[in-house]
Amino acid sequence: MPTTLTLKGIPDDVYTRLKETAEVHRRSLNNEAISVLETALLPRKATASDRITRARALRAPLEQGAFAAKDIDEFKRQGRR
Repeated sequence: MPTTLTLKGIPDDVYTRLKETAEVHRRSLNNEAISVLETALLPRKATASDRITRARALRAPLEQGAFAAKDIDEFKRQGRR
């Protein structure tokens, strides 16, 4: 059974932003707050297909063959310093 939650002392800027996003998503303020909490607290696990799609989207703007495997390995090593 759903539980009722009352929030007090919400900063004005947070309330305003929540109200704006509720309007954009065509939700009540209550439903938008629930959606935001679910997104923050109950992240869904990405499927393999989701990960592949995301990787392809990130890779798409890169020039084909712009990086050799040895260059990529060097970038990784630099990032570990």
